[in-house]
Amino acid sequence: MNGLSMYAKNSTLTYSMAEIVEQHAILVKRIAYHLIARLPHTVEVDDLIQTGMIGLLDAAQHYDTTQGASFETYAGIRIRGAMLDEIRRNDWAPRSVHRKAREIAAVMQKLEQQHGRHASDNEIAKALGLNIEEYHQQLHDSAGHQVFSLDEFSDNDETHAQPITAVLSGPIDTLQSEEFQSALTEAIKTLPERECLLMGLYYNEELNLKEIGEVLGVSESRVSQIHSQTVIRLRSKLSDWLN
Repeated sequence: MNGLSMYAKNSTLTYSMAEIVEQHAILVKRIAYHLIARLPHTVEVDDLIQTGMIGLLDAAQHYDTTQGASFETYAGIRIRGAMLDEIRRNDWAPRSVHRKAREIAAVMQKLEQQHGRHASDNEIAKALGLNIEEYHQQLHDSAGHQVFSLDEFSDNDETHAQPITAVLSGPIDTLQSEEFQSALTEAIKTLPERECLLMGLYYNEELNLKEIGEVLGVSESRVSQIHSQTVIRLRSKLSDWLN
């Protein structure tokens, strides 16, 4: 709680705000550990917690009871937003990872438009000029980046999270966000059955990759590959929004 002590010492945090922060510090840790499971080993959970505490302090300063949301809901948005801002500023993914993910998404989109159905692993690999092992390795390489990318545009909290210094969005931005959420919901419904189930287990039930593997009867590594492929597939379906 060094950050909290510093704020109190500098008289920028009232007693009531300090109480709120202390009561909800566990929320910061919960969100940090939930996110860290989706990120590469180079990201330290302590860094997320430290950044999340700043988001919590920001929430305590700006919470408005007239907006209708509970403080925990509002704080969760600000905490996640602060963490995601920090990770974006320190993007770990090499350019080649971004490029390969875009190539996979483009191939998926082309194949599905040609055949009118979901493209299989083998079809995608062949179109990329790769064998299946090489394709799966590319999915593995992009897994951490793609997991985070989905958090950027699929979780309601993350979608509506603003950078802690951002100006609140206007009616047009809100409408566009709602339209995008609708498009995303429809895109998820069109996923292959196993991928749709995986997304529900991961984002709604909040199971980890090992637990999902037990449900699907595959290895944790394979779940990671499927998840990465699913996120790329969603990006291909939402290319008009994301490009």
